[in-house]
Amino acid sequence: MGIRKTLFDTMKDGTQIYQYSIENGRGMKAEVINYGAVLVRLYVPDKNGQPEDVVLGYDNLDGYYVNKANYGATIGPNANRVGNAAFSLDGVTYRLDVNDGKNNLHSHADLGYHKRVWDAVEGTDSVTFRLEDMDGTMGFPGKKKVQVTYALTENNELRIHYHATSDKRTIINMTNHTYFNLAGHGAGGIEDHIMTINAAEYTPVAEGAIPTGEIAPVEGTPMDFTVPRRIGDRIDTDFRQLTLNGGYDHNWVLDGEAGTLRHIATVEEPVSGRVMKVYTDLPGVQFYAGNFQTEEKGKGGAVYKKRTGLCLETQYYPDTPNKPEFPSAVFGPERDYDTVTVYQFEAR
Repeated sequence: MGIRKTLFDTMKDGTQIYQYSIENGRGMKAEVINYGAVLVRLYVPDKNGQPEDVVLGYDNLDGYYVNKANYGATIGPNANRVGNAAFSLDGVTYRLDVNDGKNNLHSHADLGYHKRVWDAVEGTDSVTFRLEDMDGTMGFPGKKKVQVTYALTENNELRIHYHATSDKRTIINMTNHTYFNLAGHGAGGIEDHIMTINAAEYTPVAEGAIPTGEIAPVEGTPMDFTVPRRIGDRIDTDFRQLTLNGGYDHNWVLDGEAGTLRHIATVEEPVSGRVMKVYTDLPGVQFYAGNFQTEEKGKGGAVYKKRTGLCLETQYYPDTPNKPEFPSAVFGPERDYDTVTVYQFEAR
C-alpha cells in the first residue's frame, strides 16, 4: 500500500499535472490526476488473477482538454441536467450555461470541475484533491471549498469521498463520470454485462432528458433491473423512455434510506469473472450505457465507440433545483455537502 507520484503531462502554460498511483496488496491499482480530479486508470484482477485496466480514458492531457464524454471526470458543482439552464433559490433566479439543447448539462463544458487544476494532498492509501470556487462561477451562488478523496482499500474498494462548504445557499450535486468496461477498457461493447440495480422506481424524462417530476415503478418495463439482467437485452426496444435517450440514460430512485451507505448496484462481466458492487449514501444513480459515445482513440490505441463503457453516476436526481418534490441538493452555511460512493471489485 502506498502512493506513487509521477509527472502525467504538462499544460500549455507550463503547469505540471501529476498522476497519483494507489496500489493495494491484492492486485488493484488506481491512477488519478490533479487535472479534473480524473480517474485515469483502474487495474482490477480477473478470475485468473490477471489485472486489466477497466476504465476508459486518454494517455495524455490533449484528450482530457476536450473529453466530451467526460471519461473519469469529477463533475461539479452540479452533475446532470438542469431544465432551461436556470433555477430559482431564495427568490433569486440563477442562469447557467446553455449547453445541452435548451438545458444545462454538468455545470459547464469548459469551466466545470473536470477542467480545473486541483491541489493534491497525499495520504497513506488515498489522495485528496482540493479547490476553491468563487461566488457566481458558472452561474452558481456561493464561495465554495471543495474536496474529493480517492482511497483504495485492502477490500478492493475504490472509495470516493466528497465534501464541500459554501458561504451561501447553493446547489451542490457532484458525481464521478467514469466509464467502466469490466472486460477491459478496450474490449468493445458492454451489452453482455449483467446488471442489478436495487431500485423499484425511476424518474421518467421528457424530451431533452429532463425528468417530468414523476416517480414511476420499474416493474413490467425495460427499466427493471431488480433482478440480474443482461444490459443489451432490452436496450433497443421501442419503450418510449429508451427511444427518447437512445437507450439507458436515466436516474433510478434507490431503495433504502438516503444518507446511509448501502449496496445499490452490481455489475458482472461473465468472461473475465469481474464483479463490481456499488455503494452510496445518495438518493439516486444515473445509469448511462454510453449511447452517445462517438468513435475516438483512447488509451493505448484502443478505439472507443458507442456503448463501450457504462456509467453509474451516484447523485441527487436530475433537475432537482427545479423539482421541490425531489430530494434537495441545496447546501450552504447551515448544511455541508458530504457524501461517499464506493466501487468494490471481486472476481468469480
